[in-house]
Amino acid sequence: MGPGDLSVLLKYLPNDRPQELLTGMEDDAAAFRITSDLAVVQTVDFITPIINNPYTFGAIAAANALSDIYAMGANPIFALNIVSFPIKSMPMEILGAILAGGAEKVREAGISIVGGHSVDDTSPKYGLSVTGLVNPQKLIRKHGSQVGDVLILTKPLGTGILATGLDVGIASDEVEEVMIRVMLELNKDAAQVMSSFDVHACTDVSGFGLLGHLLEMLGSDLTAVLSYEQIPILPQVWDVLKYGGTSSGTHSNALYLRDKVSSDKSVTPQQQLVLFDAQTSGGLLIAAPEDVAPALVAKLGEVGTLASAIIGRVENRGGVAINIEP
Repeated sequence: MGPGDLSVLLKYLPNDRPQELLTGMEDDAAAFRITSDLAVVQTVDFITPIINNPYTFGAIAAANALSDIYAMGANPIFALNIVSFPIKSMPMEILGAILAGGAEKVREAGISIVGGHSVDDTSPKYGLSVTGLVNPQKLIRKHGSQVGDVLILTKPLGTGILATGLDVGIASDEVEEVMIRVMLELNKDAAQVMSSFDVHACTDVSGFGLLGHLLEMLGSDLTAVLSYEQIPILPQVWDVLKYGGTSSGTHSNALYLRDKVSSDKSVTPQQQLVLFDAQTSGGLLIAAPEDVAPALVAKLGEVGTLASAIIGRVENRGGVAINIEP
């Protein structure tokens, strides 16, 4: 569901919570304090297939689910499978391959799958519920951005556009390989680097696109100013966009954010569309003090993140929430 739909649904849920609950629905995962130096972090995420290979789909879905734990600065400790599958119309071997792909990616994260829940459904869906641990003093929240922070992105944008291109037959096998490589990369190394610096906020870029998740990091008194040329974008997206390869989720994001974003005239509508692109298993978006940002970006580069770019800054609110410069 898009951000507009979710904002409606959240009105139906109670907002009361115990004192031990450090985060709630406003963050990427829930964190519950057990002791003064230990909190449990919990998240859940599952998706429909975005590629035809079931094993790779399972691995991508697992990486996507793990990402929320990493964005909070926590370490995962175990996971549970969540499965919907049409057992009467599709071979069980396909589901087996999906589960095997998820298990392998979870093993790469250094943890195990210890159970789960399955439903006979009309279409396949797969994901994880992930449990992690963190020192409450080191918990990194979505809503901590401050004036003077710079914004850092750890993966390039465009996987949603490439996935749509593949789905409608306007993208090549080589494009699929590029897309898969981005989505399969765990945010584990990036999170470990981030946790060693004094950062103020973090989220992972997924279904709401870069701008949708960036908006969630901003209070009503803050504006994010992005430098478009500094934003890492997969070059293959431009060939796909020529043929209209964008998803309904991307258009929903753009519609929801239309009054919250201002762009320089030199940034074309097509270029802007990439910033709304609904991602799966995207990178971390980090708000960090300007004085630590260069060292943080350098360290991200050392551990091999697909991108480690400063893409903007946080200022006092002036007009709309997000400004896009050339």
